Amino acid sequence: MYIIRHCKAIGQAPEAELTREGFEQAHELADFLIDSGIDIIVCSPYLRAIQSIQPLAERLNLEITVEERLSERILSRENLPDWLDQLRASFTDLDRCLPGGESSRDAMKRITSVFDELSATRHKNIALVTHGNLMALLLKNFDSHFGFEQWQGLSNPDVYRISGLDYIPIIQRVWTLSS
Repeated sequence: MYIIRHCKAIGQAPEAELTREGFEQAHELADFLIDSGIDIIVCSPYLRAIQSIQPLAERLNLEITVEERLSERILSRENLPDWLDQLRASFTDLDRCLPGGESSRDAMKRITSVFDELSATRHKNIALVTHGNLMALLLKNFDSHFGFEQWQGLSNPDVYRISGLDYIPIIQRVWTLSS
């Protein structure tokens, strides 16, 4: 399974589009993934995620399956001047839940449920397109050492491959664009 973080976008709102650079990255992402044998694309409903994978979907003649559970995690519905510190703390205390937000544990369960359902299907190579925090929490689910610092090291876009699901999952960062 390929876990993909969306390309560079103009903002964080669900309707935020890709930047001009982000659209270029989406085509580079398609070039990278075109020979990966992807046979299903499952994507966050956020516009930036859909736009990130659209070039690949078109080239492979695949539909994009929109999955609400791949939406980005909401840390809090309140404006947090110290949001970065709060996010850091949420990687240590997985049950920490801020006003109107979702705990890391709940977000991890949400994305892991999608991952598990897709792993049980007949599909061989799956593209799962999501957002940075949710991606980091899925990776943390398989590797407890993946935390805040690794989240900070993610790029837009970023691609990890998780394989060997029958035994011990193998997590590999297979593609990233430097800022």
